[in-house]
Amino acid sequence: MTGVEAIAALGASSATAAQTAGTARANALPERPVDGDFGALLAHGIAAVDARVAHADALVAQFAIDDSVPVHQVTVALEEARLSVEFAIQVRARLVEGYKELMNMQL
Repeated sequence: MTGVEAIAALGASSATAAQTAGTARANALPERPVDGDFGALLAHGIAAVDARVAHADALVAQFAIDDSVPVHQVTVALEEARLSVEFAIQVRARLVEGYKELMNMQL
């Protein structure tokens, strides 16, 4: 095997790993609810955050074990998980703030 063939084989294997990880992430995210139920929308959001965190954990574990996942893919997954958790915390804070304002309203 020449150097060019070895590089081509390496590129093909990393592309396959990236496609597999992308497919796993797409399958892990729950479907968005179609009805107008606010509780279902919140539950979907929490499930999506949990799926992103689980996907990032799986990529980190796979990277630590056999280094078959590119480091940039692990970094992107970790950043997506961090942003999802940060967004969920902000939504929670706004909901609590709104609830407190409703409870303090004078009737």
